[in-house]
Amino acid sequence: MAASADNPTAFALSGATPPTAEKRESRRVTHGRVLDDPYAWLAAENWRDVLSDPATLPEDIAALVRAENAYCGQALAPLGKLRETLQAELRGRIKEDDSEPPWPDGPFAYFERYREGGEHALYCRTKRDGGAETILFDGDEEAGEEHFFDIGEIDHSPDHAQLAWSVDDKGSEYYSIRTRALSDGKDRADVVPHTDGSLVWSADSNSFYYVRVDDNHRTAQVFRHDIGADPSADTLIVEELDPAWFVSLDRSRCGRFAIVSIRGHDASECHLVDLRDKNAKPRLVAKREPKLRYDVESHGDDLYIRSNADGAEDFAIFRAPLTTTTRADWREVVPHVAGRLIVVGTVYARHLVWVERANGLPRILIRALEGGEEHAIAFDEEAYALYLLPGLEFDTDTLRFTYSSMTTPEETYDYDMRTRARTLLKREEIPSGHDPKNYVTRRFFARAADGAEVPVTLLHRADFTPGAGAPTLLYGYGAYGHPLSASFDPHALSLVDRGFVYALAHTRGGTDKGWSWYENGKLEHKPNTFSDFITVARHLVATGYASRGGIVAQGASAGGMLMGAIANQAPELFSGIIAGVPFVDVLSTMLRDDLPLTPPEWEEWGNPIADVTAYDRLASYSPYDNVGAKTYPAILALAGLTDPRVTYWEPLKWVARLRERMAGGGPVLLRTNMEAGHAGASGRFERLEEVALEWAFALACAGKAGA
Repeated sequence: MAASADNPTAFALSGATPPTAEKRESRRVTHGRVLDDPYAWLAAENWRDVLSDPATLPEDIAALVRAENAYCGQALAPLGKLRETLQAELRGRIKEDDSEPPWPDGPFAYFERYREGGEHALYCRTKRDGGAETILFDGDEEAGEEHFFDIGEIDHSPDHAQLAWSVDDKGSEYYSIRTRALSDGKDRADVVPHTDGSLVWSADSNSFYYVRVDDNHRTAQVFRHDIGADPSADTLIVEELDPAWFVSLDRSRCGRFAIVSIRGHDASECHLVDLRDKNAKPRLVAKREPKLRYDVESHGDDLYIRSNADGAEDFAIFRAPLTTTTRADWREVVPHVAGRLIVVGTVYARHLVWVERANGLPRILIRALEGGEEHAIAFDEEAYALYLLPGLEFDTDTLRFTYSSMTTPEETYDYDMRTRARTLLKREEIPSGHDPKNYVTRRFFARAADGAEVPVTLLHRADFTPGAGAPTLLYGYGAYGHPLSASFDPHALSLVDRGFVYALAHTRGGTDKGWSWYENGKLEHKPNTFSDFITVARHLVATGYASRGGIVAQGASAGGMLMGAIANQAPELFSGIIAGVPFVDVLSTMLRDDLPLTPPEWEEWGNPIADVTAYDRLASYSPYDNVGAKTYPAILALAGLTDPRVTYWEPLKWVARLRERMAGGGPVLLRTNMEAGHAGASGRFERLEEVALEWAFALACAGKAGA
């Protein structure tokens, strides 16, 4: 690619020729609108089979995927040594024999650790007061020669005599659950397949509850499995027939109930299953209502409910009798405050705890249940991240949480909720060295055209002074209400130490500034996400942090859709775009109600099948459908063959259309992981190869491949 004033990239190709996808006629008419899609054939009809067995991908499609991988490999071959250097550098920041602080639970303390060189965790325990370690589960040994091995959940039984664990060995998010007796360490013969990986033990340790995934990859049913029994005879506990709703499962903090949550994008309802009674029927807390969202925890004869009921847009916490089945019994105990989002809440024997976020910054609130005395845990940095770690015990005064910032590695604390004493248990160690004083993190706001103040968080070297600008990696997401966390990311240092500014754009579509920030980035307001990201990019240039045409944009999944949209709308701002598992074929996907996520997603994007307005809106910004005859920056798209969330064919179609229509620029590269799904490689060191690839691409786009 040739450099220019507006696009000063030094990315060099090795003479490789990109593949050309065959065009086959395909036409769909909806609401009188014609959708011609010559690359529709790349979506395999047997996609369900491919999730379980990638070898079933039709050969004509598989050949194109392999050709794309070969082209990407050839095009990036000049970056081979840089990628090796980066991978070694990234690994040097990982403490290989790391261990987490133990979690007390009854007579034992449980913890995860890694051995030096190990890809997967070991699950261990000691006596509560210390002593010899017992390895209950060895992830490296269990993974064996599997190319992909993702542990979903590992949970010991209430009697501490058994272990249940779930694993996905394809990347398709179909988890199988196994159990073992800890007396001899042997797994039982009964294996429960096709689950979402979550499980909850019964109180007597003779059975567990789990969520089954159906043929359309929907979580629609909760079953109980009796240890040693044939899984085909498992007992159905809850079933949700509406394809727009998903079922999930958790255990109440007190351990008395399994909480079955049924959620759409717009509402939720919860059922309680008494874990002490094998024959207990699920009990509804409050029936679903449009726009009503709630989750629940139990405490003695009461329920504590975090909800947006009664106009509490940013959520309040209510208390109700355990026997309630109606909202009429709910009484507000933590009031709603507009702009202060209550993110999560839980309850212990003597304390109510919740995390709230205002202006993008979190804090933890603690209230004594007796007396009502309340206090907060907060920190003073300009931007930081706090995470609550609820732990395994209910009858405790100890709260565990983590703190980090973009300059400060993660710190784990135990906090006495009575005395307010804070004990540092662990500080993330960076073996290759890290001095926070060498870096600066900033939080400021970029004003959008409609007056909205878009938060920006960034990291740069302390010796960088804004002015002429620097190469910049700008990350965005902006969907489903997920905020971007200003947490420590050791990977980012490989860019920052080479002169980059690393920035997060907290666009509308997340809940970074409360629930309304999310509502103003979905459905008819979705274009705000794209314009916010472009606003932030221009603000970084105007304030001297970035140079025009010197920004590398990055996003994944729904953030990959963002990447596709900004590539179409403002390609001149960017030297490169990294689109991970990008949701770019939005219109066609939302027109397919047979795909796993489409019916639930209509609440987020709109239903183009039933609503012509939604059709026209999606058609106006769907990245695949809006590729034009313009000069595009260099693009690296990353996909997973067994990805059930963003199917492999979306980026495959996108790159084909880009090459067909673009007037210049590029290159456009696609790399598909043939042995993984949405989250990429499963091993902790295997993932570094993917990060090194992305960072080498970013450095090449910025003309710093030799740095």
